[in-house]
Amino acid sequence: MIVCKSKAELGALREAGRIVAETHRLLSQAIRPGVSTAELDEIADRYIRSQKAVPSFKGYNDFPASICASVNEQLVHGIPSRSRILQDGDIISIDIGAKFEGFHGDSAWTYGVGTISDTAARLLRVTEEALYAGLAEAKPNARLFTISHAIQKVVEEAGFSIVREYVGHGIGSELHEEPQIPNYGMPDRGPRLKPGMTLAIEPMVNVGERYVKTLSDNWTVVTVDGSLCAHFEHTIAITDDGYEILTKCE
Repeated sequence: MIVCKSKAELGALREAGRIVAETHRLLSQAIRPGVSTAELDEIADRYIRSQKAVPSFKGYNDFPASICASVNEQLVHGIPSRSRILQDGDIISIDIGAKFEGFHGDSAWTYGVGTISDTAARLLRVTEEALYAGLAEAKPNARLFTISHAIQKVVEEAGFSIVREYVGHGIGSELHEEPQIPNYGMPDRGPRLKPGMTLAIEPMVNVGERYVKTLSDNWTVVTVDGSLCAHFEHTIAITDDGYEILTKCE
C-alpha cells in the first residue's frame, strides 16, 4: 500500500530532509585526498544527532555506520573505514539518512575527490541529469514508471548502464516503503502518483556493464567488471502541481 502523508507528517519529512541536505553540505566540504571514510561518517553522525535526529542507517539490518560511503567501483552500501583513505582522482558516493520525529529523509550524492578523470566527471554529470529527468515526470496523475523510463533514457543514450538489482522506494515512517521505483521501464505504466506521496528517486549507473555483486562483508555492492559507478538520490513529495524536493541543499 502506498501511503499519502498528512500536512503534519510532511512537515517532519521536510525537517528530516533538511538535516540530510545539510549533512551532505558538511561532508562535501570535508571530502579531499587523505581523509578516511570513517572521518566522514563521524562528521555525519555528530551533525545528525545535534539536530535531534538519529541516523537512519545505523543499526538498520545491523549496518554498522551512519552513512554509506562507496568509492569508485563500489556502488552502494560501502562501510566507512579508517583504512579507506580517499585518493586524488577517486569518486565517492555518500548515502545519508536521518530520522526526525519518526520520519526519514534519504539522499545520496557522488562527489569527485581532487582532480577526477573526464570519464568520471561525465558519469557524475549524466547520473545527476538522469535524476532530474526522472523528477521532471513526478506530478499528480502521472504513472510511476514514466519516471523510471526518463531515467533509463538519459543513462543509456549516454552509453552507460542502469543497475537493475537496486531501486528507489517510497519513504516515510519507514525508511523503505511501497512503491518500489526501478530506474528502467516502460512509460505510462505503474500506479498513478497522488499529492502526499513521498518517494526516494535514485539512479544507480555504471560506466561498464550493469552487473553488480556483493562483497564478503555482506554489504558493499561493487560492479562486476570493476568499472566506475555513481549514485544520486533525492527524497521528494508529490504536490498538487508537481513535486517538492525535501532533501535539497539550499
